Amino acid sequence: MREIVFDTETTGTEPGKGDRIVEIGAIELMNHLPTGKTFHEYIDPERPMPAEAFAVHGLGDDFLRGKPKFAQIARKWIDFIGPDTKLIAHNARFDFGFINAEYARIGQSPLDNARMIDTLAMARTKFPGAGNSLDALCRRFGIDNSGRDLHGALIDTYLLAEVYLELIGGRQPDLILAPQPDQKEQRSTSPVTAAPATARPVPLPSRLTSAEVEAHAEFVAKLGDKALWQRWLGG
Repeated sequence: MREIVFDTETTGTEPGKGDRIVEIGAIELMNHLPTGKTFHEYIDPERPMPAEAFAVHGLGDDFLRGKPKFAQIARKWIDFIGPDTKLIAHNARFDFGFINAEYARIGQSPLDNARMIDTLAMARTKFPGAGNSLDALCRRFGIDNSGRDLHGALIDTYLLAEVYLELIGGRQPDLILAPQPDQKEQRSTSPVTAAPATARPVPLPSRLTSAEVEAHAEFVAKLGDKALWQRWLGG
């Protein structure tokens, strides 16, 4: 199963009012494991960078000037994600909204929301009322995010991939001992209790030889009141 984890950095929060993408980072997962294939591009937004956005990601006008426009990297991006691969993002509606706004400018059909996997929604369901930012989830799962001084699409994508794998049950989710579909009706809602211990019908034969039994008896007799159990029993 192929999945793409991705993140965007932007000039603001409102694509409908002209905010643009300035960075896209993505990594490929196959059967929930990174394959090593990545996508990463800085993009000229064709507009000035607001101070508020610069404070978040540190991508300024001088750095972005001369970088490719979205239209120039669109085909590479579309080929990377494929036609129907699931797309995983944190607050995915935000990222989908920006991608689709860029698609509209070049006449590309929008992303289908059916492809969306939103880790923020997953985290809110799993940890209601708790902090569910990417940083908060990294702390919750013990993921090292010490290199994340500013937001960056590619580093955030790597962190998000680890968070996603934790949210679905860890790095080997297929090993979770969940009931199979045909077992669900047999599952009881009562607490699981251990079966009561019962005596073995026929005792196992002793593995000690008669000589070993005699040697042990002689050893115990020599201990006398030095034996710890004799002290405990008052002997």
